[in-house]
Amino acid sequence: MRVVDLPETHACAGEVRIRVHASTVNPTDTYLRKGARAAALRDVPPPYVPGMDVAGIVDEIGEGTTTELAAGDAVMAMVVNQGSHGGYRESIVLPADAVVRVPAGATSIEAATLPMNGLTARQSLDQLGLRPGQTLAVTGAAGCYGGYVVQLAKADGLHVIADASSADEALVRSLGADSVVPRGDDIAAQIRKLAPEGVDGLADGSFQSERAVGAVRDGGGFASVRGWSGDERAITFHKTSVRDYDHRADLLARLRRQVEDGLVTLRVAATFRPEQAAEAHRRLEAKGVRGRLVLIWTRDS
Repeated sequence: MRVVDLPETHACAGEVRIRVHASTVNPTDTYLRKGARAAALRDVPPPYVPGMDVAGIVDEIGEGTTTELAAGDAVMAMVVNQGSHGGYRESIVLPADAVVRVPAGATSIEAATLPMNGLTARQSLDQLGLRPGQTLAVTGAAGCYGGYVVQLAKADGLHVIADASSADEALVRSLGADSVVPRGDDIAAQIRKLAPEGVDGLADGSFQSERAVGAVRDGGGFASVRGWSGDERAITFHKTSVRDYDHRADLLARLRRQVEDGLVTLRVAATFRPEQAAEAHRRLEAKGVRGRLVLIWTRDS
């Protein structure tokens, strides 16, 4: 990873340009760096810029663009990255219908942690389609995706059973989980102790797949951000892909309001300068990060 100079881009019709103040470092960024998307990028020229979350200031609006945003607004957005179009940039052009104002009182650093993980959590819950009062299990609840699932599920009126290590139990309970079970290979059995008939749905944030699916009742739902699916007991398997929620400023604005209402918590673990991106990737891959690592592009974030 290295810093490169790229040509300046400008907003066209239907677009806005953001002067980026902060970009979040996510696991998907490390997969891009390691070549996991090499096949999809075969015909795309380098450089390949990671990053799916940005927050900053609108500094240009394309001519003819219909939007409530104005130049100078503090905003956040999810970036569907491709080639040099990624969130680790000082300036980025995005569709206006993917950009919303940051939550009131939130800094750019804090706001940058919400779009991709928040929309991913929202999509998993939408796919599962549980009703208030039903029970959801969440693995990896101490992580950003898992933590947002817990908080959004509680806001939806669900009963939440989450897993956590002993070190993370207090954190997961503070996020709103009704019950916490210990992490481990017997996760399904641990959840079944609290829900003998099985849970109505499970959001698998820690990729426990075969180990976790036994916790789901016959006819329940299983949402995976890694695309895993089994073939058993009429369970409905959902492949959560947040790229399908691009251009969903309506959903991102809903998440913003939930932050403002105190239903969703923005968690920053540490900050880095752009030239420290490799260090941030190493820190993330070492595991144990609670909250998100954020690259700071300006001093006023």
